[in-house]
This record gives sequence, C-alpha cells and structure tokens, in this order.
Amino acid sequence: MDIEPIKALIELLKTADIDEIEVKQGDTAIRVSRHRTVLTTPAIQTPLATSTTPTNNSAQKDDYMRSPMVGTFYRAASPTTPSFIEIGQSVNKGDVLCIIEAMKMMNHIESDRSGVVKNILIENGEPVEFDQPIIEIDDYVQ
Repeated sequence: MDIEPIKALIELLKTADIDEIEVKQGDTAIRVSRHRTVLTTPAIQTPLATSTTPTNNSAQKDDYMRSPMVGTFYRAASPTTPSFIEIGQSVNKGDVLCIIEAMKMMNHIESDRSGVVKNILIENGEPVEFDQPIIEIDDYVQ
C-alpha cells in the first residue's frame, strides 16, 4: 500500500475543519480520524474456536464458524456488493465468509475448512460476541 495518499489525508485533516475523513476505492477503504481510540482488549485475529455448541443440537460443534472478536457482522464488503456467501454455497479453506467490524477496523473472516454453507446464524449489521457461532458449515463428505 502506498503511504503517500494516507499522508495527504492526514494533512487534509490537519488543515480542514473536520474530525474524520474516509476514502474508498474499490474494496479498499482508508479512514483517518482526529479522535484517538483506546483499545482496552487487544483485537487479535486468531483461528476460529470451536469449544462450545449452540442451542441447535442437530449439528456437530465443529460445524460452526465462530466470531474471533466482538464487533458488528457484515455479509458483504459494502451495501452495494454481493454477499461473500449464501446458504448452499461451497466454500474452500481461506475463502472470506464475512466481515466483522471492530474498533472501526474491517476484519475479513476466512473459513478454516472447506465445506458447504448450511446456515448463516447472524443478520447483516448485528453485533456479535467473541466465540459466538456465526456460520454453520458442513464438511465435504469424502
């Protein structure tokens, strides 16, 4: 990523009477703000955990992709782009499944395995908690 456009945004923010500016180009967005945010808990993107089973007992506990952080769940990169996944769609390990916004950072959540999307448990724009089941994926039968 070229740092010069970011420096130009910082200079613009210094000279203009605004507190925040965001520029989007394609799938890339840069937001610069005068306000400092103090992060009390580190937002570490780790492999999705599979330690507990949600209330739906019909699925295996490791059928669930879980939120690696607290934030807001988004099915697409923007309101005008298609969703990353749909129910019934095949996904491969490493495919982006959704975005979780945490502390104004957009975190792409990738699948930790290949399979078929059986259910999307969270509505677009809803808050999610750490380790909350968000997507049910059935492994491929081999």
